[in-house]
Amino acid sequence: MQITQDHVVAFHFTLTNSTGDVIDSSRGQLPFLYLHGHDNLIAGLEQALEGHRKGDQFEVVVPPELAYGAVDPDLIQTLPRSMLPADVALEVGMSLQADTDGGPMPVQVTAVTDDTITVDGNHHLAGQTLHFAIEVRNVRPASTEEIAQGYPDP
Repeated sequence: MQITQDHVVAFHFTLTNSTGDVIDSSRGQLPFLYLHGHDNLIAGLEQALEGHRKGDQFEVVVPPELAYGAVDPDLIQTLPRSMLPADVALEVGMSLQADTDGGPMPVQVTAVTDDTITVDGNHHLAGQTLHFAIEVRNVRPASTEEIAQGYPDP
């Protein structure tokens, strides 16, 4: 059975960056499960899975525009440290929630000084070319309920 619209797919993956560093992997865990054709994966990976079958093993390179997009410099801001309560211990790498005109937005702290804090609202993989090693473990038609809810039942 081929991976097409409204099929539930179980696959193992190893995600690496352009230098070969492992970013994430499902190896040693249950396979990743998703409903194909419902925007549950980054576009480039879903496109690459289309048409494959159980047992297929392949590699795919996904450019930023088909993954998490380019880095948007407007989402990186340096703010006065005084905007946050003095008792908040800020560290590079920690996540915060910023209140924006568009509503709450997760940001990551990228720099801290005595007077300023720099935050980045880009996805942490924005701007990166992603390399996936894929092994398709199972493909089956989705149930009516799974299609209606937009994701597979475990």
